This record gives sequence, structure tokens and C-alpha cells, in this order.
Amino acid sequence: MLQKIIGLTVRDVRFPTSLEQHGSDAMHTDPDYSAVYVVIDTDCGLKGFGLTFTLGKGTEIVVCAVRALEGLVVGKSLQDIVSNFRGFYRLLTSDGQMRWLGPEKGVIHLATAAVLNAVWDLWARAEGKVGPSYQALMDPKQIISCIDFRYITDVLTEEEALDILMNANEGKQQREDQMLSHGYPAYTTSCAWLGYSDQQLKQLCTDALQNGWTRFKVKVGADLEDDIRRCRLIRQMIGPSNTLMIDANQRWDVGEAISWVTRLAEVKPLWIEEPTSPDDILGHATISKALAPLGIGVASGEQCHNRVMFKQFLQASALQFVQIDSCRLGSVNENLAVLLMAHKFKVPVCPHAGGVGLCELVQHLILFDYICVSADLSGRMCEYVDHLHEHFSSPVVIRNAHYMPPKDPGYSCEMLESSVQRHEYPEGNVWKIENKK
Repeated sequence: MLQKIIGLTVRDVRFPTSLEQHGSDAMHTDPDYSAVYVVIDTDCGLKGFGLTFTLGKGTEIVVCAVRALEGLVVGKSLQDIVSNFRGFYRLLTSDGQMRWLGPEKGVIHLATAAVLNAVWDLWARAEGKVGPSYQALMDPKQIISCIDFRYITDVLTEEEALDILMNANEGKQQREDQMLSHGYPAYTTSCAWLGYSDQQLKQLCTDALQNGWTRFKVKVGADLEDDIRRCRLIRQMIGPSNTLMIDANQRWDVGEAISWVTRLAEVKPLWIEEPTSPDDILGHATISKALAPLGIGVASGEQCHNRVMFKQFLQASALQFVQIDSCRLGSVNENLAVLLMAHKFKVPVCPHAGGVGLCELVQHLILFDYICVSADLSGRMCEYVDHLHEHFSSPVVIRNAHYMPPKDPGYSCEMLESSVQRHEYPEGNVWKIENKK
């Protein structure tokens, strides 16, 4: 791993998903799924590919933030980085001047995730290892060395984290074999975006059921009576025995969330996702307590800034389902910390993956969680959206509504160059055509 990083390029790649309302919800009515796409070049020709996810406008701001981090990356060898990965993580997140833009939150943290995702991809390619999860092939002490425990040692120490990983060694091979043969359970969000018509919703549900899907998520929050109607329709389509979740994407105040979801309790949702501001930890705790008698849990995390906020969500018993995101947190490094904390608090992890490239990334984290941390699938599933996978060189594979382990070395987020060129903003052909309309 003596490869020296000699260059870092970043590109603004956007897909016009708003044209067909893909990804639409109560707060994000016209998303254009986008990626800040990072490529790391080394002196031996090996490359690392990474990205972070955005919704269109503002992607150029994250691109600028990646360029601000470039000087902290170029010139280092891969060995320099991975031999002290915790130190490298802190280098990116604790620069004496740039940390003022966060710290460890917002645009600068999205940029950090893109860069670190590329580094993890480069490391996996350099090692040439293929398995259900690259991280699952690592030694527990090496995994711990990648995590920044600053600010979370009051709930999880390095020693405790190492014990969790060591205890999970029992049965590890059997769990790996299980993932290789059966995969990790998934749920679909692609049937019920808020902007879809009833006819489209019915057809997509019918198709999904025929393809083996048993877990469905519905977007809610714009209009209560319409939500009741749409949720009844979905429940009727999928039947009483299949699983239904609802997602408000931060639409409500605390009291409003409780009353709204209470009205939707008749469709028996497993959880309400992002019922209020993603920053309101105590608000989530209040909602969780109020909805518990109805058998409805609270899920959140896709816009949770960092491991410190997750720590507090867990301490406050504010979540019944933890939803990590591959690009909101500081890449694998910070997600590892959250997986370990969630295990200690006995809260299942059900990651967010609604966005371009997120399914490709998160598959590695869910496999690691099951094989090396939780050793348990109870109450666990990972989001899947059936959009834009054709633009990746190693697209995620779903079989019988399960994520099948990736077969290629890397972190699975290399995009096809032809797709990048067509969708690069604003000069790609797709956007030249759209801008002429």
C-alpha cells in the first residue's frame, strides 16, 4: 500500500429525477438525485472512487468543500492514511480553520464523506479482497483503529467496542455463508413516492409483490386525509401480513406528529420515520413515548449530523430504529461508531438508502453489522430504491427482496464514465437538453 495519492478530482453529477417525481416527499417535492463524485488518483494508476448524495441545487457548494479538503489528501500515501486512519479522519474533520464550517456537520461533513468513501474504495481495491463486506475481513483491532471515539467514550469506550467485535467472532463464518446464499433483508420505498398517482402506486405495488417484496414504505405528511386514503390503499394492496412503514421527512411539529400518526395507526405501520426536525432529540423521545402504546416505533438518522447526535438519540431512548446514512456521516469510520453504539443500546439498525449510489455503499455496512457486530436480523432491514443503479460499474444486486453481497473489490461506488459525462452539471448532454426546454 505504498501508492501515493497524486490527484483528486470532483464532479457535479445530477439526474433529472424530478421530471417523474422519483424521490418526492412532503418536504422535498422536486428532487434531482445528484452526486458529488470524487476520484482519487495514485502514482501507480490505481484509483479510488467515492461520492456523497445531494438533491440538485447546492451540489456545487459541496464540490467547493471537497476542493477545500483536497490539500489534506494529495501527497499522502495510502499506507500513511490507513496506518493511522483515526488520525486521518481527525485531520479532515478538525482542521483548525475549516472545522468552523461544521464541525462534523453540514456541507463540510458531506464533503468529508465523499473523500473518505473514495479512500475506503482505494484501500479495498489495493488489498484486492472480495467478500460479503470488506470491513468484515478486517481484524477487530484494525477496525477499532479507524474509529474516532472522541465525544462518545461516556457511552462506548474502545475496550467495549473491541469486546463487541471479539464476542461476535463466534458464528461469524456461518453468518457470512448465510449472507452469501440468502442475502440481507430489504424493504422498498420505490412504490409510494408522494408525487406518484394512485394508478402508478397500484401498479408498482403489484409488481413488487410479484417480485417477492414483503416490506413497503409510504411517504406521508402533506395532507392528512390523503395520507389516510393512500395508506389504506397500500395496506389493502399488500395485505395484513406484510410490513408497512411511513415516512414524513421532518414535516411536523412534535404534537402534530403524535396526532397525525395516531390517525394513521389503523394501517398498523411498524414505524414513523423522521416525524419532526432531525435535530430535535427530545422531540423524538416525546413522540416515541406517545406512540409506544400504539405499537408504532420511531425511526430517524438520514439527516443526523454525526455520532454525537446518535449517541444522544440512543441515550434519550428517542429511536426504536437507527437509520445510518453512508454519506451524511463521515463515511465508514463514523458509521462504524454508530453501529457499535446501537448494538450496545440494543436498537436495530435499518439504514437509509434512498438516493443515487446509497444502496451500493450501504450494502457493505449492513453486511458488516450482521456478520461482525449484531449477529442478529431481528427487526432489521435495509432500504432499497430502484433508481439509477445502471449508472454504476458494480450495481447492487437484489434477489428475492434481499441485498446480495457484492463480488467486486472496492466500495461499489464507481460510476460509468459515460454516465458521468452525460449527467455532469451543467455541461452534460442531459442538462443541455433540459436547459433548452
